[in-house]
Amino acid sequence: MCVTAVESRPAGVALTPSPGGHRPFGARVKAFVALTKPRIIELLLITTVPVMFLAAQGVPDLWLVLATTLGGYLSAGGANALNMYIDRDIDALMDRTSQRPLVTGMVSPRECLVFGISLGVVSTLWFGLLVNWLSAALALGALLFYVVVYTMLLKRRTSQNIIWGGIAGCLPVLIGWSSVTNSLSWAAVILFAVIFFWTPPHYWPLSMKVKDDYARVGVPMLPVVASNRVVARQIVLYSWVMVGVSLLLTPLGYTGWFYTAVALLSGGFWLWEAHGLQNRARAGVTGGKLKEMRLFHWSITYVSLLFLAVAVDPFLR
Repeated sequence: MCVTAVESRPAGVALTPSPGGHRPFGARVKAFVALTKPRIIELLLITTVPVMFLAAQGVPDLWLVLATTLGGYLSAGGANALNMYIDRDIDALMDRTSQRPLVTGMVSPRECLVFGISLGVVSTLWFGLLVNWLSAALALGALLFYVVVYTMLLKRRTSQNIIWGGIAGCLPVLIGWSSVTNSLSWAAVILFAVIFFWTPPHYWPLSMKVKDDYARVGVPMLPVVASNRVVARQIVLYSWVMVGVSLLLTPLGYTGWFYTAVALLSGGFWLWEAHGLQNRARAGVTGGKLKEMRLFHWSITYVSLLFLAVAVDPFLR
């Protein structure tokens, strides 16, 4: 992750991108794309498309995959833009967010608000008309949960913010399944639970790295209000539950040997890294030697491998 310096300025005061307020068209386009947080959406799509293969027990209709993927991008992009609109005051004071479009002035708050709401409306209609209305309701629910429950209600009030706010990031799993079947199943619920228990130990290591940023703006992420030992213990706890839940698909008959092997190997390596972080935290290691970002980076690899196995497994049974 690239960390940049932030200038000393009042919260919410935008920087002028160039003399006279000129904002080049190309830069403006990039800024609006940045509002959707494409790198985060990549993770959401990694959990959506493979579930469609599992639901179809093979290759789903490719048009349906395209429609679901585009609808998911628009919906998540709208949620992310509205998140930036609400958090523009603290984004201006945090190193890791100091170059976001509203902070630099490349996009105005009003433009961001209209953009986010528009994406939300378009994505809901897109899902309803081209996929199905169950998927549309789930996508709209994910957007509202992320914006209202996480960003507005939880983020600045409780260290439980990521735990419960992460539900929004679990819903793409249900959307992937419902887009194919127009229904839900225990397989989708199990994978929903995997992402639910994956989210805290995925995000807490990053929060440990940038906890000074969160502390500066009064956001009570767990590493801000608890010691590294406590955070690491919570990471280990959630990691064990996550791996255990991931193995439920096979005994219930939804997956076979290939998925099981990938879940065991990738989950075992995750637990090795999680316990390694806990051991270093217990020993009082701080700074770069804590190596908390090793688990953060592995968490992305883990979820990619696990859901790739979800997509491949139907072809090997």
